[in-house]
Amino acid sequence: MTKTQLTHVQIDNYGPWTVTPEPRREMDLQTLQSRLYADVAQFVGSRDGYAFYARGDNLVAVTNGLDREAHELLQETVSNRYPVSVSVGVGVAERPADALADASELLQTAGSAQSADRTEVLGGTFHDDPAVDDLQVAHFDVDDATGKYTDRLNEFDTFVNIEGGYASLMSHLRAEHGALAFFVGGDNVIAVCPDLSEEDYHGAIRHVRDEADVQLKVGVGVGPTAHDAGMDAKHALEDCRYEGTAVEVVD
Repeated sequence: MTKTQLTHVQIDNYGPWTVTPEPRREMDLQTLQSRLYADVAQFVGSRDGYAFYARGDNLVAVTNGLDREAHELLQETVSNRYPVSVSVGVGVAERPADALADASELLQTAGSAQSADRTEVLGGTFHDDPAVDDLQVAHFDVDDATGKYTDRLNEFDTFVNIEGGYASLMSHLRAEHGALAFFVGGDNVIAVCPDLSEEDYHGAIRHVRDEADVQLKVGVGVGPTAHDAGMDAKHALEDCRYEGTAVEVVD
């Protein structure tokens, strides 16, 4: 059985801060958010987790193997480097969407994202023994994105096509399986999933093809951490490219 630990990282009081004492330059805000993501990704990644950008002021991380102490250190690292602090909620569940719902609910219960009274909240459920349960990671890739889009269309139209496929996939995986999919650049999407079958992935690919007219392939890996499962997924995706298949699963 898969069990995923999800961490929701949310900047405290960010909306009011961006306009106090007056609106801040947009590119300064974009730089802050991108650097924060880079630091969180490096912190989590060095501990075999994955981090995803989400909405910039909100980040989502797969943190199997990271305990409360590691999350406290993450908060301390952010407060030492940035003019803002972050609150962190953690959830564990068989379905990643349920784990993230629990993590987000903890933050919402503690106070509004725009409340100055909520600062560096940390709480939730941590996996007691992450070695007992694996998690499943799927790495999706658009089939021949370079030939179909990058080398033929202008960048914005390429972006529209890729994002359309991502939106279709993201909604389908969330609604049908409680999986969470994140765009990670280029034509790549990484999804953290419950224990899905090969046919479930074929179904997701068919859905995106029929709804968005985008053809995907996917490699799937399973392991005790996001890094372990994700590396297997990367190798499985290479098998797709070599074999000409749409789905490859490393068990």
